Amino acid sequence: MIIDLKQIKYVGFYNPIINKDENRNTLLSATNKMDYIISKINQLGNNVEILSPSWTYNNKFYKGKLIQLEENVSVKLPPTFPWNKCLKYLSILFSEIWLFLYLIFNTRRNEVVMVYHSLFIMYPIYYAKKIKKFKLILEVEEIYQDVKKYSKKISKFEYKVFKIADKYIFSTELLNQKLNINKKPYSIISGTYQVEKDRKSKFNDGKIHVVYAGTFDPRKGGALAATAAAAYLPKDYHLHIIGFGSKDDTSMLLKKIDEISKKTEATVTYDGLLSGEEYIRFLQNCDIGLSTQIPEGAYNETSFPSKILSYMANGLRVVSIRIIAVEMSDVGQAIYYYDEPSPEAISNAIISVDILEPYDSRELIRRLDENFVKNINKLLEGSDG
Repeated sequence: MIIDLKQIKYVGFYNPIINKDENRNTLLSATNKMDYIISKINQLGNNVEILSPSWTYNNKFYKGKLIQLEENVSVKLPPTFPWNKCLKYLSILFSEIWLFLYLIFNTRRNEVVMVYHSLFIMYPIYYAKKIKKFKLILEVEEIYQDVKKYSKKISKFEYKVFKIADKYIFSTELLNQKLNINKKPYSIISGTYQVEKDRKSKFNDGKIHVVYAGTFDPRKGGALAATAAAAYLPKDYHLHIIGFGSKDDTSMLLKKIDEISKKTEATVTYDGLLSGEEYIRFLQNCDIGLSTQIPEGAYNETSFPSKILSYMANGLRVVSIRIIAVEMSDVGQAIYYYDEPSPEAISNAIISVDILEPYDSRELIRRLDENFVKNINKLLEGSDG
């Protein structure tokens, strides 16, 4: 049954490519997931209005604007102050106030409002929900206090926002078990289930190409762990590192790549930050994708590494640290695991992958896509849009 919901508001930090010069606060992984969910809501016959409280990182003032992305998708952006020592905190505060007031004056009781969970917007969401009584579908990718230590006040309020939601979209079943204590309606989406057609793109140099794509943040440790594993790979392997990080994190990674390159027979390269078609083609050039974060992080109990689905959507086999969030997922049986977070264990798992064995990760992702469309439709049912 496809219901007739005319418009769904979707709150999250989002800056469209056509507005990239304003350099507003956003994260590529979040934008990609929002784009996917929006496409599925559209598929069900609904319009989507993105409310993006994103401030700029440029030292300039920008006016608020409404951008029509497609016939049935628009994004609303607030005015933003210049990002400098004097005004940056005012810029964040203004974005929160803008979002609160917009929800107060532009939502109705029982209207559907989807929210991509963030500590930056939890106060306006909480109080606007209390006042306007809209139906809150909260999309929870991770519990932020599991990733980084925050004050008791912020940590307590994060759980208050979890509790006030009417329905949920979780990235893992473990998040549902931990947060959805009142058994409210929910759906699981671990990442984007967008199958990428085969570009018939390969390096064709006789080597097995392994890729790590993602953050260089040393707190998560994935890029450094992947690089260290290259020390134990034979000469017919090429390890590629692509992704993003701060200037210091990138510098640290490049030093590690240089150090490992001097003592391994394998090839190790940093191939930059890629996106869009360039990113897809690069992944499809490779054979194996790595998910190598530090297993001790509390976030690993509930947070699913979305890069796994990106790899699988492009036909790659995946090597991952054995963590419960991955093992319990819908793709858990298709992953190659290592148990010890050591360079030797990672390299042994990589070498154990038989790239000649029949394998079709795209079909698995295609089935997950079909299931999510059914689930998101159920979440939207019964709400007055």
